[in-house]
Amino acid sequence: MQQKITIFLFFFVIKLFTAAVSVPHFFSDNMVLQRDAKIPVWGFADPNEKITVAFKNQIKTAVADASGNWKVILNEEKFGGPFEMKISGSNQIIIKNILIGDVWLCSGQSNMEWNLARVDGYQNELIEQNFPLIRHLKIERSINTLPQKNIEPTAWKIANPSTIGDFSGVAYFFAKKMYQETKIPIGLINSSWGGTNVETWIPRDGFENSEDFKAMISKMPRISLDSLVKFSTASKISALQKKHKINIDDFSETSYLKSDFDDTKLPEIYQPKRWEEQGFEGLDGIVWLRKKVTLTQEDLSGNAQLFLSQIDDEDITYFNGKQIGTNNSYDAERVYTVPQNLLKVGENIIVVKITDNGSGGGIWGEPEKLKLVTEKSSISLTGNWKITIEQIFNRINENEFPSLAYNAMIAPLVPLKVKGFLWYQGESNEDRAVEYNKSFPLLINSWREKFGKDLPFYFVQLATFETPGKNSNEGSSWAELREAQTNTLKLKNTGMVVTTDIGNPNDIHPSNKKSVGERLSDLALRNGNVSPVFNDFKIQKNKISVGFKPVVKLKTSDDSTYVKGFEIAGEDQIFYPATAKIFKNRVEVYSDKVKNPAAVRFGWKGNASENNLFTENNLPVSPFRTDHFPLTTKEAKYKVNLD
Repeated sequence: MQQKITIFLFFFVIKLFTAAVSVPHFFSDNMVLQRDAKIPVWGFADPNEKITVAFKNQIKTAVADASGNWKVILNEEKFGGPFEMKISGSNQIIIKNILIGDVWLCSGQSNMEWNLARVDGYQNELIEQNFPLIRHLKIERSINTLPQKNIEPTAWKIANPSTIGDFSGVAYFFAKKMYQETKIPIGLINSSWGGTNVETWIPRDGFENSEDFKAMISKMPRISLDSLVKFSTASKISALQKKHKINIDDFSETSYLKSDFDDTKLPEIYQPKRWEEQGFEGLDGIVWLRKKVTLTQEDLSGNAQLFLSQIDDEDITYFNGKQIGTNNSYDAERVYTVPQNLLKVGENIIVVKITDNGSGGGIWGEPEKLKLVTEKSSISLTGNWKITIEQIFNRINENEFPSLAYNAMIAPLVPLKVKGFLWYQGESNEDRAVEYNKSFPLLINSWREKFGKDLPFYFVQLATFETPGKNSNEGSSWAELREAQTNTLKLKNTGMVVTTDIGNPNDIHPSNKKSVGERLSDLALRNGNVSPVFNDFKIQKNKISVGFKPVVKLKTSDDSTYVKGFEIAGEDQIFYPATAKIFKNRVEVYSDKVKNPAAVRFGWKGNASENNLFTENNLPVSPFRTDHFPLTTKEAKYKVNLD
């Protein structure tokens, strides 16, 4: 009897330490597989274990390699379903309710991630008919320094009123129109992350094969995420001491809040502007800002209002040592009341404790919304603030090093077959707009290398948003990023949605995602409903005539005789507002102040909502410039900071 128990325990232990056959998390019930393409199915098992995959009338087998990886390739299938897949080895996996249709990989930053429940038209969608042939897979946020084999646990969802609120708003409206037009099942893989830059989505080998980025990527060590975190944190602490003369061990909250605290030796930082853009790269942690304001007796006749624009991420704000407000939403506008009894004649101290949990940090937003308003006056707080640091978090964020989001959120999908890509990103690369001419095409080419050459890649140009630079003379990094996006159309099988008409000057997350999604579907349906882009210009005495491609019938959206948004300059590179008229589907531009014109710009600022040049199908013409004058972001480069 004792011998039988021993044998049983032996086999139990063997079974316990035997890896069951498994598949990546995106192989789940309700998934969509790409039609009219070979279908790879892969996973993990014991070395040398035989795996059988049965799907419809197909049966394929594979043997796990020495590392336990296995893969089969199923033959092409026409669209339809639902079907069931059985994967058998030492155990059996059954994946139910599979559809064959078109699979779109949707990625980018917050405007792609923004879920349907937060956009215009959500309530209408809840009462519409269900769309059970539309499916959505949300890949959870994750980073890694090395390409991973699996994503975080997740599952496909069927479109119905209980689920669509969590779908990407842009992707949902895209899929809905695609399905209504084609009746083909649509699968949406939503791998997006608010605030991410393009570099985190590009694979390491893409950088290594690029003449423009191979020097940068050579500085990125091939180490585990934990090792990089330790290395990076030590590097940041060292940099603070050497570069900024800040020693976090010296910080004292009690002393810092006192009015007589000596801050003369502390470094300064400009606000409103994120500190990563000012030499504090990768700084996630607890940061204290300090500003002195001088008040007169007249300022003390009532309560004051402290406007701190927006703060990324959390703040606790003090006035003369007393807390007056707190908020933990990065995009909320801070307006705090300063009680009259806290105000004093002469020097007053504003202190803001900021906790930055990732990506950008600091006071950001519009400069005019950073001010102290008393009964007598409005005092601007824009400018230099004293800065010190209480703590650096022992972690790295998704934008801090290249390829981090790609490794954890895209690499595990390879070699899944997809129909194409939808991309909405660029806001986080605004300050490196000129370099985006290189990095964005690199992302597209790199992804096509992984998923299939020349796959369709459709993207959204930056929407209208109020950013610094009111005209071409002041310059606009937002406009420069839009130009880089337009230039990417030179790549084969790409398409761009122009959104200057459906943005919100006061919100970087415009709520009209329906028009964006439907315009993306127009590109995929190839129905010719696209926004024109600049093609050529001709100087005709004191005028410049501009042409577009594709050639379509142009109009003004407000039925005006004149086209708004144009500027014109001579060789002196000084731009003036221009008079512009449509003539034979071109636009003639001139100004009495420019006798010998050399260049034209259109919509060259963040808030381009005044632009009224449209097609007869009510699509806006993309902003552009005809010149090659120097741009404001030409020197800004992406760097690996591990000094």
